[in-house]
Amino acid sequence: MKYSILASGSTGNSLYIETDHIRLLIDAGLSGKQLEAKLKEIGADPTQLDALLVTHEHIDHVKGLGVFARRYQLPIYMNEATWTSLPTSVGAIHPDQQRIFPVLSTLQLKDITVQSFPISHDAAQPMGFCFHNEDVSLGLVTDTGYINQRIVDKVRGANVLIFESNHDVEMLRMGSYPWNIKRRILSDVGHLSNEDAAEALLDILKGEGEDIHLAHLSQDNNLTELAHLTVRNILEEEGLHVGKDIHLRETWPNRPTPLRTIHKRI
Repeated sequence: MKYSILASGSTGNSLYIETDHIRLLIDAGLSGKQLEAKLKEIGADPTQLDALLVTHEHIDHVKGLGVFARRYQLPIYMNEATWTSLPTSVGAIHPDQQRIFPVLSTLQLKDITVQSFPISHDAAQPMGFCFHNEDVSLGLVTDTGYINQRIVDKVRGANVLIFESNHDVEMLRMGSYPWNIKRRILSDVGHLSNEDAAEALLDILKGEGEDIHLAHLSQDNNLTELAHLTVRNILEEEGLHVGKDIHLRETWPNRPTPLRTIHKRI
C-alpha cells in the first residue's frame, strides 16, 4: 500500500492511497484544479481513481468533492448524516454515485478493507478511518477534540498514523482569534493540541517503527518545529525513542508528501 497526504490543514485536506488494485481519495478539501495538480505531482492519474471517501462535511474536506464526483464519475462513500449535511456549494451528485458507509462499519474495496469509527468534532457524524491491505495498515485520525478508547483500539498497531496535532495551547490563548473560536478549538468537539496528541499517542503506539504524520497543524496557532518538539519530548519521557522506535513525519497545507510505500514490519 502506498500513500500521500496531498494537503493537511484548515485550508484543505486530502489523502491519496493506492495498492496494486485500487486508488482511493479520502476527502477533497481543495479545488478540483488543485487536487488534480497535487495528484499529478506525486505521479497519480486522477482518471484512474476508483472511489472517494469523506470523513465529514466541513468545507476544508469537501471543497472539491462535487467537481471530482462529476468530472470523474466516482462512487462517493460517507455516512448518511454527512450526506444530508453537505454544503450547497458541493452541488448535485448523482444518486447512482452515492454510497452509504455507516460509522462503526467495515467496507471492502477490492484489496483494501476500511474500518470507520466515530471521532468528536462539531460536524454531523464525523469519522476516522483505518485502512488495511495485506499485512499493513494506515490510520487517519484528525478533526477530533479528544481521543477515547474506541479510537485507540481501532488504530493501535497501524504501521502509519496520520494524527492531528492542531495547536499549541498557549499560542492559541494568546493569539488573535475571537474567544468563541478559541473556545470551540479547545473544546471536546474541536481539535487536539500538541500535548493532547502526544498523550494519546502514548496509548496507541507500540514502538515498532510506526510512522506518525502530525497533521492538521494550525498556521496561526502552531509551528511544525514546536509540534514535533512537544510530541517528541513527551514520547521520549515515557521511553519511546523517536527515530528508532517510531518516526515523526511532516505534513503541509500547500504541498503533498512524497508517495510512500508502507512496508511490513519484520
